[in-house]
Amino acid sequence: MSNKRLNAIAAVIFDWAGTTVDHGSLAPVRTLQRVFAIRGISLADDVARRDMGMAKRDHIRNLLAEPEVQAEWQRRYRRVAVESDVDELYEEFIPLQMSCLLDYAQVIDGVIPVVDTLRSRGVRIGGTTGYTRTMLETLEAAARKQGYRTDLSLCPEDVGAGRPHPFMCYQLAVNLEVSPLSACVKIGDTISDIEEGHNAGMWTIGVFRTGNMIGLSAQDWKELPAVDKNSALVRAEASMRAHAAHYVIESVADALPVLEEIEYRITRGERP
Repeated sequence: MSNKRLNAIAAVIFDWAGTTVDHGSLAPVRTLQRVFAIRGISLADDVARRDMGMAKRDHIRNLLAEPEVQAEWQRRYRRVAVESDVDELYEEFIPLQMSCLLDYAQVIDGVIPVVDTLRSRGVRIGGTTGYTRTMLETLEAAARKQGYRTDLSLCPEDVGAGRPHPFMCYQLAVNLEVSPLSACVKIGDTISDIEEGHNAGMWTIGVFRTGNMIGLSAQDWKELPAVDKNSALVRAEASMRAHAAHYVIESVADALPVLEEIEYRITRGERP
């Protein structure tokens, strides 16, 4: 990419956990596992991650509907889970998540240079998340201290619904004064990120190494044997591609060449 303004791309909307901070998207998974463990139910990583990226209340509701979770709940409590159970679990989730959020707030390597480059070329930077407003503000403050910030980030409660609904992206476009939506790019590490971008009419880039698809901290990834890394990357990339991301990359650090290609396609009149 040259140093000229990216005239064709109006905005890039980044996810938070697993995409720009919290390598492996560990904070929400570990907290969900703790919440269910309190009720005597063990959540496997793959089950906890299945709907990652959604608003957390919706995520909890979906977890209770998972066959294995539903069966264990009925065995323990002699009844099916109901909406009041969702409410109680969500209320327990909030303080537990807040208590550990800063432990997983490290900005992922490569994010800051990419964002700084985009901003220097006139691209607006937005963010969406499945976290609550209080959680998001905590993350934003921690990220700013490390040199990362968005022009504006939104959470589900700001717009009335979370992913895969496109409302956060719509509101960001209004507030950031960018248009058309087909000139915007959504980048995230979950299937719900990709669905959010598609539903908003944006280009989508799926991140498959640093976030939910592999689910390892930066240190654990570094220590993983090469053969295991290769197989994990193949599985994660295939899963992201299967859900129709326009492009897939290992991490945000790899985004600039892909954005260049998207820019070229936009200038040729293509839409997502």
